[in-house]
Amino acid sequence: MTTDAHSVDLKKYFERIDYHQNPSQNLQTLNDILAQHVRTLPFENLTSFLGSPVNIDLAAIEEKLVQQKRGGYCFEQNALLGAVLRQIGFSVTGLAARVLWQTPAGHEPAQSHMILLVEVGEVAYLLDAGFGSNTLTAPLRLDINAPQKTVHGIYRLTRIEEDYLLQVRVAGTWQSMYSFDLRPRTAGDYKIANWYCCTHPQSRFVEHLIAARAFPEGRHALLNRQLSFQPVDGPKSVIMLANITELRNALLEVFEIEVPEDFSTEKKLASIFEDMSKPLGIGSNELVSSRVLS
Repeated sequence: MTTDAHSVDLKKYFERIDYHQNPSQNLQTLNDILAQHVRTLPFENLTSFLGSPVNIDLAAIEEKLVQQKRGGYCFEQNALLGAVLRQIGFSVTGLAARVLWQTPAGHEPAQSHMILLVEVGEVAYLLDAGFGSNTLTAPLRLDINAPQKTVHGIYRLTRIEEDYLLQVRVAGTWQSMYSFDLRPRTAGDYKIANWYCCTHPQSRFVEHLIAARAFPEGRHALLNRQLSFQPVDGPKSVIMLANITELRNALLEVFEIEVPEDFSTEKKLASIFEDMSKPLGIGSNELVSSRVLS
């Protein structure tokens, strides 16, 4: 992948993700940085949801995620993570994936998701810090022989002709996340995909407010007014937020996202609550609560 000439300030990045080790080109460093990255930098699409394009030049990403203490989606999260790992000395290749999560069988979307392939010695690992509520919290070996268990889920890689297919085990069944090949992508490839994701009126990142964050005890996720928590063990719990105040509280207290206070932002947030009867796709294994978020 063609890389941005900008260099990330590693000291400030490590402070931002609360990483205090001496990084080396080994698997332990890879594990630790990824875990801290996804714990600290929330997955979120507030920028595109509020109607602005997302700048994925590395300097702009660093300013937003590190200096402004915001989060971002795949093109921001993985670009920043990849740049950091390259500066440490890892071999990093940017790839692209077709998102298959909760799509109809036979659907073949564009390759609109950014992922990373990182080599440690002779072993290749898949890293992805930007897949919302199913973001990888540990590197996965590029290995199709056996499932791989992480703190937040069990995954497996299989093959579909020339492509790899990543699946996650949910309630005893394998569900497809995305497929990908090993062809390196350029910054230009990502800019085209990013432009669609952050500006097209039918993009889920324009239509819906989304946030996610992984902690050692489980994952928090937000889809519009639906706030959920998936513990490492046990059923998912879901809270239906009742108004803008609860939504702002959730974004700030759970995801550490401070939402601007202006008329256009307030109007956009209000649109989430205009149709309170709209189904949100809650599964039978999820515990639903209408309690107010304090």
